[in-house]
Amino acid sequence: MKTLNNHILAVLLILISATSCDLDKLDVAPLDKLSSSGFWKTESDVQASLTANYAFLKNNSAAVSLFFPAGWDALSDDGYNQYPWDGQLTEISTSGPTPNTGGYVYNTYNICYQAIAAVNDLLYHVKDIPMEESNRNKYIGEAKFLRAYFYFYLAQLYGNVVIMTEPATTSFREPKAKSTRAEVLALINADLEDAVSKLPDQAYGDGHAVKASAQGFQARVFLYQGKWPDAAAAAKAVIDGGKASLADDFNAIFYKPGQSNNPEILFSIKNLPPNSYPTQGIDLVIGNWQAFQPTKDLIDEYEGADGLPIATSAVYDPLNPYENRDPRLRQSFFFPGDDASKGWMQYNSQPVFIGGSNANTTGFAIKKMLDPAQNNPGYSTISSQDLVLLRYAEVLLTYAEAENENIGPANAYGAINEIRARAGMPELPLGLTKDEMRNHIRHERRVELAFEGLRYMDLRRWGIAMDKLNGFENVPGNTNVKKKVYNPKFDFWPIPQADIDRSKGVLIQNDNY
Repeated sequence: MKTLNNHILAVLLILISATSCDLDKLDVAPLDKLSSSGFWKTESDVQASLTANYAFLKNNSAAVSLFFPAGWDALSDDGYNQYPWDGQLTEISTSGPTPNTGGYVYNTYNICYQAIAAVNDLLYHVKDIPMEESNRNKYIGEAKFLRAYFYFYLAQLYGNVVIMTEPATTSFREPKAKSTRAEVLALINADLEDAVSKLPDQAYGDGHAVKASAQGFQARVFLYQGKWPDAAAAAKAVIDGGKASLADDFNAIFYKPGQSNNPEILFSIKNLPPNSYPTQGIDLVIGNWQAFQPTKDLIDEYEGADGLPIATSAVYDPLNPYENRDPRLRQSFFFPGDDASKGWMQYNSQPVFIGGSNANTTGFAIKKMLDPAQNNPGYSTISSQDLVLLRYAEVLLTYAEAENENIGPANAYGAINEIRARAGMPELPLGLTKDEMRNHIRHERRVELAFEGLRYMDLRRWGIAMDKLNGFENVPGNTNVKKKVYNPKFDFWPIPQADIDRSKGVLIQNDNY
């Protein structure tokens, strides 16, 4: 993706000004005003617009970005967020979302619609601008991929939302009613199908979505819908396509230079210092501030090195609980007593990690995603890590889950064992039942994809969010830390009240809010 130079920033301002936050009314500038500005004349205008569309993923209304995966995991049993100002995640997870909740509830809804409206503008204009037809198809494919990406957030979180596929015209000043979640998902499916047919069949690398990006995301969307044969087919298309594979080095997926042309990354938010990077970077937010922290429940999920749960593992030692474990445990987290030899880079000016003190609450800290070249990062630290939103390991896990749910365990073994082999873990035992394989797949998703933004959505789609989250102790035994809460109505987040009010009764609030 191009760096956000002054021209691109100007384009982003044009797009935002043309896509007001009054999205139920869509009080936006009509198309003729944009046309008279001299924009939408050349192919370079389309390229600039597309780059600005990607930039919505960098929205900084939350720590690092609203779409920073670790933030979303703080809503699940994997993570804890200790700062109430971080997108109001603490309030959402310990009290529940309300129509007046700001942060993630308000911003996700409005930023996604701003992005969707900007994409719609591009799709409207790109058809009339002179260019090679292959380039036009590529731009349309990227735009539809992005529209599907933003709509999928809306579908998962809010469920029944307004569908917009038209550009910003004066008719958008009229309030619009919601569509059903099923109708929104149908639009997402159609957009992704079109994206798959139009995007280039090449390895992902420069930040622009490619065919495998769309196929991998398509597999995620089908999995959410319980469309097992479709999810398996989309994932298999990536596996057989030969444009992606597991990286040899697990750690290298999450910071540079290992992220450059990494074969495992299928889609990411590109950060390109000195022109494009978050003002609050990963190293500051995760390292020094420890804004998001792993829970003991997640730590205990990691098996012993013999491939058995710690409750039955012959190699697990309660006196040395973090040794002889799944290697991904130490690759992903810090433990009390860790120093520079374990990768602890004097975060918070501390030479040794002391759990439960200074900036830490849970007793554990995230190591995954931190750049080991950044020592005691501060406000002036430039964090260059790309934010990984989709990778090949997830595709393998999607394939395994879809195959197991559709026909049983037979075809799931290979995908799961490939991931476990990279981690240095034993293969799964033969002869598993469908239910047993399901448990192994869910375990593998949790440990392989920890803090990659999928756990909260997984618990909801599996129908176990209430069991796992309601009353969950973020820090067992610490009565000063509130427990998480979950209510079945949270399966549909509330539409922000400000948007309901502006619609003058046309936009109806989700049930029970």
